[in-house]
Amino acid sequence: MEQLTGLLAQHGLFLVFANVLVAQSGVPLPAVPMLVVAGAFVAQGQIALGPLIAVSVFASLLGDTPWYLAGRRYGYRILRTLCRVSIEPDSCVKQTENIFERWGAPSLMIAKYVPGFSTVAPPLAGTMRVGLPAFLGYSAVAALLWSGLPVALGAIFHTEVGRALEWLESMGTGAVMVIAAAIVLYIGVKTVQRYMLIRFLRMVRISVEELRDLMRQESRPVVLDVRSSAARKLDPRRIPGAIAVDFAAPQAALIAVPPDRDVIVYCS
Repeated sequence: MEQLTGLLAQHGLFLVFANVLVAQSGVPLPAVPMLVVAGAFVAQGQIALGPLIAVSVFASLLGDTPWYLAGRRYGYRILRTLCRVSIEPDSCVKQTENIFERWGAPSLMIAKYVPGFSTVAPPLAGTMRVGLPAFLGYSAVAALLWSGLPVALGAIFHTEVGRALEWLESMGTGAVMVIAAAIVLYIGVKTVQRYMLIRFLRMVRISVEELRDLMRQESRPVVLDVRSSAARKLDPRRIPGAIAVDFAAPQAALIAVPPDRDVIVYCS
């Protein structure tokens, strides 16, 4: 174990910085395990707590700020682009918009604990014109809370973490293969889920030209706009005649839909 622990103790802060920066830049690479190990090293006196937290917060802000600036410059387009490559595209925008709409900028403080929200929250904050000082302040608190918990757990269970490191080192290159296989499996499962979702949506989707032809018929379909109010503010364009649906009280809009009419729904 001496070689592995020596490497982590000598380059621990750099490894934490690189891992957190990559993870917060949008790459699906977990940073929590590294923070737990770093917490164990804090308990053993091999890494100082202050520099570790400072490095974690700084790396997190460094990863989030370019996305925030992209949101301010490109608006809703950057969200659409980000969700096309997101590993969880089905809940990417909608969940984030609902949380942000309800709680506003302070919701950034819990963003890193909500799946999907962590990646999309910074550009959404830029798109919603949250001021840079407020964004940095809330994001710093979020990074502190997000990194503090695994570091604390690592410090509390440092004995168990040490045993896990011993087991990994005893496996040699096999440990790297196991970790790599777990990451590949996770990404593979999410990729299949994404493919099945897109395939299903294509089965029930109609084109713009088909909708236009239907709108010209005598029995026109009912078009429901189920975008969130935040999405409608960011992109005010709408299909003519579409009925805006509030998900908090959908019955108010649906009660007026005739039962004999086709219904077409569109969202973000």
